[in-house]
Amino acid sequence: MRLEARNVSKRYAREAWLFRQASAAFRTGDTVGLLGPSGCGKSTFCRLLAGYDACDEGEVLLDGATLPTSGYRPVQLIFQHPERAVNPRWKAGAIISEGWRPDEALLDSLEIRREWLKRWPSELSGGELQRLCIARALAPQTRFFIADEMTTMLDAITQARIWRTVLDLAQSRGMGMLVVSHDRHLIDRICTRVIDFRELAYGRHAVEE
Repeated sequence: MRLEARNVSKRYAREAWLFRQASAAFRTGDTVGLLGPSGCGKSTFCRLLAGYDACDEGEVLLDGATLPTSGYRPVQLIFQHPERAVNPRWKAGAIISEGWRPDEALLDSLEIRREWLKRWPSELSGGELQRLCIARALAPQTRFFIADEMTTMLDAITQARIWRTVLDLAQSRGMGMLVVSHDRHLIDRICTRVIDFRELAYGRHAVEE
């Protein structure tokens, strides 16, 4: 399966273009790193890829078709700040099972304590909420998993465990991954290909899978 951003552009209101005519393609089974300085548009680009925002120009295609807008989304995005990605009026158990019901093995591998599921988001730490968001996004229907600085609020040992879980699942399912991080060591260690977003931002370089 192929996920493609074709000449996509984005700006907010009448402000200057954040990026313009950016193109990149990704295939299931690949783990691609995305690098670039803060504020260059990486997170917005990820939102376009996942269908959270609309392109002002260009299009995002999944196997040549537009992204589905109903049902479970095959392109899942994990945000850096999990509190912005959950419904504060839902308890954690409802949040984690919004699209599917994660099994016990996955909960254990992400070190999710069962008592968390009875709590409100405001009663959980950012790291605890992030683990719930990761589990929620790892349904069998997920074909592309986009991680936007998803473990920056966690300690190094927990980061390593979570990445091992996600990478093992991606490999066993043939899931594609896009990893956004300022941690070049992490990118070099887990990714098979690296994109510098500054080379995409104004169509200077189209990256193919």
